[in-house]
Amino acid sequence: MECRPKQRLSAAGAGFGIVRWPPGPAALPALPSMPRIQVFQHVAAEPLGTLDPLIRRRGHRIRFSNFEREPDLQPDMARYRGLVVLGGPMNVEEKDRRPHLLAELRAIEQMLKLGRPVLGICLGAQLLAHVLGAPIRRHPVPEVGWHPLATTDDGRRDPVLAPLGEQAPVFQWHRYSFQVPDGAVHLARSPLCEPQAFRWGENAYGFQFHLEMDEALIERWLANPRYLDELRACGHAADAADIRAQTRQHIAAMQASSEAVFNRFLDLVGRPRRKLTLPSREFT
Repeated sequence: MECRPKQRLSAAGAGFGIVRWPPGPAALPALPSMPRIQVFQHVAAEPLGTLDPLIRRRGHRIRFSNFEREPDLQPDMARYRGLVVLGGPMNVEEKDRRPHLLAELRAIEQMLKLGRPVLGICLGAQLLAHVLGAPIRRHPVPEVGWHPLATTDDGRRDPVLAPLGEQAPVFQWHRYSFQVPDGAVHLARSPLCEPQAFRWGENAYGFQFHLEMDEALIERWLANPRYLDELRACGHAADAADIRAQTRQHIAAMQASSEAVFNRFLDLVGRPRRKLTLPSREFT
């Protein structure tokens, strides 16, 4: 389903902004005194994975907002130097049934206004794209398991994504996909899904794929009834046995690349960026 912006709201109305880049001159944002990173988690089965120890190794504090346990959370992002939005089985279009998605959209918008780093993974990338005005659609063919990812020319030059190289197998699990937002840089594609990664501005990234996976986490998904039901419902050619075999073949290379990619993103945390002014819009 395509998500279309409504007419501009009045100044008093609540809504989401479409960010314009490059921003005009503005003062640098005041950063929190302690290095804190906010993580939006939607289900226990989709944690930070291999990104967790990389964040802790740098001495950053992690604050988890678990919307499965506390769906009414309203996080104030002014205290945080970075935001990671993880994946989940829900979709952006479910905002009416899952009001926490609205809170997440507002928080992402707040971080973009502050000029602080945002990393969206799978659903998180779709939420980021939605804030930036891009439609989210149900993809005609689900991507589940291991699929080849090709970086674009911009992706190979990108300061964060470059360690992936020209082509690499990555782990996927999605039925919905984003369109690359206007003004964003398209970084990667796959044969089944053209928009796989984008960068907006200097430090906001959306990845449709799951670089954070390790073998144990993939096994947890393959043993989870909800994920197995999704696998069967997709009518996908790859079954659990195929995914396990491909995991043994590809996981080491992906983990090496993902460590480099994630560390480059974490290098952005704490670097001051200019604040942005966003026009007010509401999405349905």
